[in-house]
Amino acid sequence: MHLALYAPGLGYYANDSLKLGAMPADGSDFVTAPELSSLYGQTLAAQVIEALQHTATHEVWEFGAGSGALAEQVLTTLQAQGVLLERYTIVDVSGSLRQRQQARLAAFGDVVQWADHLPPAMHGVVLGNEVLDAMPVQLLARIDGTWHERGVALGDGGAFMWRDRPTPLRPPLEIEGEHDYVTEIHPQGEAFIRTLGHHLQRGAAFFIDYGFGEDEYYHPQRSMGTLVCHQRHKMDSDPLADVGGKDITAHVNFTGSAVAAQDAGFDILGYTSQGHFLLNCGFTAKTDALTLSQRALAGKLVLEHEMGELFKVLGLCKGVPPWPALGFAHGDRTHRL
Repeated sequence: MHLALYAPGLGYYANDSLKLGAMPADGSDFVTAPELSSLYGQTLAAQVIEALQHTATHEVWEFGAGSGALAEQVLTTLQAQGVLLERYTIVDVSGSLRQRQQARLAAFGDVVQWADHLPPAMHGVVLGNEVLDAMPVQLLARIDGTWHERGVALGDGGAFMWRDRPTPLRPPLEIEGEHDYVTEIHPQGEAFIRTLGHHLQRGAAFFIDYGFGEDEYYHPQRSMGTLVCHQRHKMDSDPLADVGGKDITAHVNFTGSAVAAQDAGFDILGYTSQGHFLLNCGFTAKTDALTLSQRALAGKLVLEHEMGELFKVLGLCKGVPPWPALGFAHGDRTHRL
């Protein structure tokens, strides 16, 4: 999965194909919340401002910034409210996306910078919108009561094929029942959070992604796992076809993410749905100035049957006492992690 996504020049995020866009006609594969409506970043900015104040920091770090839409929305809102940043640093492994980001964010001058690696010591507010779902996962398959790790091999004709081998690896929860079961574990995503915790000395972090807490993720009825592919705004379940030509993703186990964060010295600020988070941050008032068509698109961000419920927000802080963060004022689900 790592090679399919990140192999230099060949992996999905390392080639020049258009990834983010609103419609298949533009050649894109999927749309993210900042591409859907500028209200996403404008509303998230309210939480960013509060976090900057509580952590007494003046820098934002964004991982996996996509087209630069979220950065543009947050920076524009911060400027309009008189909040001055020392830096807005983007960490992105995609060279082609970096070029798009640089063109889009040129108006902000030297405030926006790019980094390939984390410095030994970081301070500020970290944003990760649909970052954790792009981290490679390991596939586990329970077959006739025995757990296997599912890997990839070459068939006789040179095509990719699945190959299973017995493994001591297990999901973090015992799966009830004896039926065959396929799922994922997330060592790389959790290692990323631990690494971030080692570098971030004082600040806060907000991760927004589709996923569940552990009990729901490893529910006995979720027997086919969550691994899917995105191409031309359609989903499929065959990551071995058109390798490098489509996105491969898995839902986030937010319990595992939260535990990894605590292991790295983070405190949990909150955990809730994207819908609750945006509404807590003042989303509704911002829709008044929208046209009907703009309001319909923005509504997808908070409606339960759209992005509002499937997407969750995990808030963390480090080096400062936890505070009642704005985005988790109502509907906090930390107790369900």
